[in-house]
Amino acid sequence: MLFPKKPTSGFLLPTLTLLLLLLSFSTNINASDRTSPEDDFDDLEQLLALDEQEDQQQQGQEQEFSSRFSEAAVVSKAQRIVLELNNDNSKRIFDENEFVLVLGYAPWCVRSAELMPHFAEAANSLKLLGSTLLMAKLDAERYPKVASLFDIKGFPTLLLFLNGTSQAYTGGFSAEEIVIWVRKKTGVPVVRISTVTEAEEFLKKHQMFVIGLFQKFEGSYYEAFIKAATSDNEIQFIEANSIEVAKALYPDIKATNLFLGLVKSEPERYTTYEGTYETESILQFLDYNKFPLVIKLSELNSIRVYSSPIKLQVYVFAKADVFKTLLEPLQDVARKFITKMMFIYIDIMDENLAKPFLTLFGLEESKNTLVTAFDNKGSSKFLLQSNPTPSNIEEFCSGLLHGSISTYFKSQPIPENKNASVLAVVGKTFDDLVLNSPKNVLLEVYTPWCINCETTSKQVEKLAKHFKGSDNLVFAKIDASANEHPKLQVCFVKNHVSILHLNTEYSFDCPPKDSLIVK
Repeated sequence: MLFPKKPTSGFLLPTLTLLLLLLSFSTNINASDRTSPEDDFDDLEQLLALDEQEDQQQQGQEQEFSSRFSEAAVVSKAQRIVLELNNDNSKRIFDENEFVLVLGYAPWCVRSAELMPHFAEAANSLKLLGSTLLMAKLDAERYPKVASLFDIKGFPTLLLFLNGTSQAYTGGFSAEEIVIWVRKKTGVPVVRISTVTEAEEFLKKHQMFVIGLFQKFEGSYYEAFIKAATSDNEIQFIEANSIEVAKALYPDIKATNLFLGLVKSEPERYTTYEGTYETESILQFLDYNKFPLVIKLSELNSIRVYSSPIKLQVYVFAKADVFKTLLEPLQDVARKFITKMMFIYIDIMDENLAKPFLTLFGLEESKNTLVTAFDNKGSSKFLLQSNPTPSNIEEFCSGLLHGSISTYFKSQPIPENKNASVLAVVGKTFDDLVLNSPKNVLLEVYTPWCINCETTSKQVEKLAKHFKGSDNLVFAKIDASANEHPKLQVCFVKNHVSILHLNTEYSFDCPPKDSLIVK
């Protein structure tokens, strides 16, 4: 038996009797501590309440364990559907099956472990749908020869084999997204729904889809729809020729004979397509509208986010509990900039995701809510430097859209340079100490990870002391990994530090190979 039985009333009665006897015995021990019958009754009620509370907690724990056990059983069953490839069976599997989707993984790979249950769930769903596709997995470390044959070099890798010829997987990584992509690539780009009952059943299983309403499943408009469905790798396309069926899927529909719309599971659930019925136009509509108002970045969806045609992207970094209160007002802000900019949330406590971004701003140690932005078209970055309230975020976004927000350049705190032979320059002092200096400046540009920087810095110190008292020459250095400036040009020569000479014309001379290198 998995769980102990709940206490029954038969057990509860002797328990109550024992409690009453103990209370009665307690009142006879010391007359001075005697309590009234009402107090005894109150004590008994408290004990009963505690007993009931413990019973409810036990029930909740049993239900939680039962739910987890059930989910684990489903995953385990689904994983058994996925065939394990090895040195002996690989050739036979590909010879006997027209369609094979292979997951190349490594046991130590975290992303492989995250993807595996979704892959297994997709295998189970495809089997229920009657798909002839075989889903298989390959431990690339255990069977390196087979992995090399499939050209599996990273993990996880998904490859679809059509009659032995492979093509890279380009879909999403949830079970539903894998199913949609596979069905499209194996001959089912569109699902036809003919009755309201079918539509209602479909809605129970799918949260995002494109609905196309056509009087007849023919003609140039319909052909553009089919081509778009085939080209798109992420979204399920549905076709119908009944207005009743279309309304069951898309209640806001106005047209009666020709319609196309996108359905999503979020506040902006319905989006009507108003463009021309051309394949590229339909695909562009989906690219600009398929994401939620605010998308949470993860390892599995990062590639889709980065490759979005919306190049102006606003990133909100916050702790999970803080973001719960910020989400709704942030959605209101995002609604005003639909198709113009993308809003992305990253848990600031997730170092793997947050730290690479925050390092670009020199804020990798921050734990407070931050709002940044990237213009991927011009490779520029921006930082909201006021309190991240909804109104300030909206003002920040409006400025981004109109080009009135200055590009952010990171800088270390301003250092003390008193009596220094080599001036320490940071982003904030670059103008004053370098660009606006009346003297010539010999600037050492280094990074902490530079192999030869320490030796070179010592040599620069010696040179600075040698030229101490010069009226026309200043020695300076800047850490290029922690400081930025729009006019700082960094030159790397054979893994050595860069020595840049700033002349009186306010321009930098990048050294030619093997020159200006202090060794």
